[in-house]
Amino acid sequence: MSARIGVIQFPGTNCELDAVHACEVLGASAELLWHRESSPISVDAVIVPGGFAHGDYLRTGAIARFSPVMNALQEFAEAGGPVVGICNGFQILCEAAMLPGALQKNAGMKFRCEMSTLVVASQRSVLTADIELGAELRIPINHFEGNYTCDAATLEQLRGDDRIVLRYLENPNGSLDDIAGICNDTGNVVGLMPHPERACESVLGSIDGAALLGSLLRHALITATR
Repeated sequence: MSARIGVIQFPGTNCELDAVHACEVLGASAELLWHRESSPISVDAVIVPGGFAHGDYLRTGAIARFSPVMNALQEFAEAGGPVVGICNGFQILCEAAMLPGALQKNAGMKFRCEMSTLVVASQRSVLTADIELGAELRIPINHFEGNYTCDAATLEQLRGDDRIVLRYLENPNGSLDDIAGICNDTGNVVGLMPHPERACESVLGSIDGAALLGSLLRHALITATR
């Protein structure tokens, strides 16, 4: 039995096929979910991929969060379904209040496209549950607005509840507390700026993304069989 993964596609999304390919390389089946679809989501896990949803007009993710599929995604997540937002997908999950905080422009106002080293800071999420604490992963970043921020109370809560799942070893964008990824209070909704789907085959320079997405796929099957 293999996991069925849905990958949401918005106008302007440009990493959806990368996400589909990575899931298939890891043995899952994957399908695109159009942003105007409002029917209940019937896959085992959902990826909200990177890109420029609706051209990032107004603010990154600010328009996408009103797409009909987001209501279905909220219901899916509330029922325990695994959801991972990558890059623009992380921004969308924050705009939709499925994750706290916001992503702002990188420190120095520079677009960053490079390999980054991440440190696994928590096993509490579906994305990191199967990876050793403190493990270092080489995962590429590709963003201009990846500088995570939140208020002091939210940061205290994220730390206290063990919800900071990934940190940058060397912070590339000014992100608060070196945060590269966080999860919700039940660990089934995760957002991260780096792109694990671009690090699942050795030809791309790293296979460390396979550890993250592999964890997601395994926990998607666990959730599906409950």
